[in-house]
Amino acid sequence: MAFTTLTKTQNAFLEEYLRGTGRTLTAAQAEALFGIRNIRARMTELRQAGLKVSRVPTTVGRSAYKVSARDVHGSRARALV
Repeated sequence: MAFTTLTKTQNAFLEEYLRGTGRTLTAAQAEALFGIRNIRARMTELRQAGLKVSRVPTTVGRSAYKVSARDVHGSRARALV
């Protein structure tokens, strides 16, 4: 199992990794690649910070998450640092 050492918060990392890139991330990918165990909680926190988070169903009935480039106010400025 490969883990990445994060030098910032998980939420800031996820914002940078997903926001506006078109990438999606499942719970299994988040844990295997980055050691993030509760992706649902992190996505809820990103929503509370004002980001547009979408849940996309996968072919096996699971959920993948992606983050829009613009927040709920239409800004592209970073919500988390």
